[in-house]
Amino acid sequence: MMRTHLKTILITIALFGYASVSLACEVCKANQPKMLENITHGQGPQGNVDYLITWSAAVLVVFTLIFSIKYLVKPKEDTPGHIKNIVLE
Repeated sequence: MMRTHLKTILITIALFGYASVSLACEVCKANQPKMLENITHGQGPQGNVDYLITWSAAVLVVFTLIFSIKYLVKPKEDTPGHIKNIVLE
């Protein structure tokens, strides 16, 4: 019990400590475009192709997340020989 409580406290401290480091510094914030300001360090997207690549990846991630949740909630496997039914029985 005490060990789990200590582990939770250490993880919480680590996450809150990392949050301030992960935000952009003042120099990086000034170099970022307005839409991405204060999100990351370094140089922002340089042109329209960079935005196209970024938004395409974001759409793909959202699409994958939606379908993975959908098939986790309702897998639609009703055959008696399916591995899900073998494990549940």
